[in-house]
Amino acid sequence: MSKNVIFRWSLVAGLAGFIFGFDTVVISGANLPLKSLWHTTPFFHGFFIMSMALWGTLLGSIFGGYPADKLGRKKTLFWIGILFAFSAIGSAIANDPYTFSFFRFIGGIGIGASTVAAPIYISEISTASQRGKLVALYQFNIVFGILVAYLSNYAFDGFDGLNDWRWMLGIMFLPSIVFIFLIIGIPESPRWLITKKNDFIAAKNILIRMGIVNINNEIDLIVKANEKNQLVSITNKFFTNKNKKIIWLAFFIAFFNQFSGINFVLYYAPEIFSRIGMSSKDSLFNSVLLGCDILVFTLLGLYLIDKIGRKKLLLIGSIGYIISLTMIAGCFYGNLNSTLLLFFLLLFIASHSIGQGTVIWVFIAEIFPNSLRATGQSFGASIHWGCAALITLFTPFFFDKKDGLFNANPWFIFCFFSIMMIFQFIWVVNRVSETKGISLEDLESKFVKNNI
Repeated sequence: MSKNVIFRWSLVAGLAGFIFGFDTVVISGANLPLKSLWHTTPFFHGFFIMSMALWGTLLGSIFGGYPADKLGRKKTLFWIGILFAFSAIGSAIANDPYTFSFFRFIGGIGIGASTVAAPIYISEISTASQRGKLVALYQFNIVFGILVAYLSNYAFDGFDGLNDWRWMLGIMFLPSIVFIFLIIGIPESPRWLITKKNDFIAAKNILIRMGIVNINNEIDLIVKANEKNQLVSITNKFFTNKNKKIIWLAFFIAFFNQFSGINFVLYYAPEIFSRIGMSSKDSLFNSVLLGCDILVFTLLGLYLIDKIGRKKLLLIGSIGYIISLTMIAGCFYGNLNSTLLLFFLLLFIASHSIGQGTVIWVFIAEIFPNSLRATGQSFGASIHWGCAALITLFTPFFFDKKDGLFNANPWFIFCFFSIMMIFQFIWVVNRVSETKGISLEDLESKFVKNNI
């Protein structure tokens, strides 16, 4: 097995996550400047400015499985790169909130499709023993993109006066172009070639490049797994009793991921810090600390995911969530000092990064059978992004000084997120099965055939 070749291909596909992460939080630096520039209502700002990319992401995740199945994983990733580049330039030169929202929506479509195509591609070229680490490369790139976005926002603050936000958003064009050219150099997924195109010759050549020792045996395993799920493939049924176990697993891991409040914190980190008396520059600097925190604990999660497994990481993260979110709510409610709040925000980010952040895209990509993987990934990603969009939409109502709820103090929403994480802990304990070290074909038998 040529681990270096597989790692390189996985890293290239995972770079979609870098742009995803960058785009997700770069808007945090533009949040306050755009409020001042366009003077929109809290609803307009939440829906059109802050969450429009997420509505595009929802659309991209819902329909991202279609091109991934019809065009292939590689071609889909290529066109995702085109969307990223187009969005970066358009958002940077927009002169009104409607044009800005349109280009953010386009970029969101690319992000949503990437959460389908990239994890699928990586999972399908990985071995059972390395799959967790390799698919988690996508998550690593997401958090690396988040850190770079926070650093970029900090660097561009004061760079061009009222146009700082344009540079913050436009710089994403550069990694988008690099991603497009790198994607051209990777092969298609051999599992897709066999399952969707019946192209055994092309698949065999790629398996040779991967260094597979017993190629015929590998192909036989894929074919037999497809035959077991033939009825579902022919009738194109997804929401069936046979698939209910994996559907609910994908639903809840995506649902709880966003109802931890992670996007709430990432999108509004500078504003959260500004509410406790920090200057704009200090707020952006502390956002960088959050980005560093994400990176460090995602690396730790990446190291542990194939050692202790997905379930244990989710449990560790859940406990950290409950403690940190409860204390953050207490800090806001009691108007406690900023140092204490920063500490618990860092604990919250660490808990997410080592748990849900590391596990979610790995878990969804591996629990669905080959013939349903793109559809299943789309389903899980759409739940994830739908919840993210709703949370981001309603956030301004907690912050707006004039119309905000609870006197514009966000203690209540952090308390709500803490309660949701108690439910996640109970769900993980009672419903989540371990998947580490099991081949995709064996997982198909475990989840679909036996429905356990």
